[in-house]
Amino acid sequence: MNITSKGQVTIPQRIRHRFGLKPGTQVEFVTEGNQVVLRPKRLKRSPVETWLAERPRLRPGVTTDRLMKLTRG
Repeated sequence: MNITSKGQVTIPQRIRHRFGLKPGTQVEFVTEGNQVVLRPKRLKRSPVETWLAERPRLRPGVTTDRLMKLTRG
């Protein structure tokens, strides 16, 4: 595998399929010792997205009083 004059490489199809790398997937290069590792970039959640993902959800049969107790601790 060669690096082009623009610094590009082609990731083999079997590796793309194995790791779910599709067009538009953001990746990052990190160094580990004397190696360079390519991995999917972890997208950081905003504080609002984190709160929405962690908040208690109202399920059928859960009363508003119970939800308020869960919310307030």
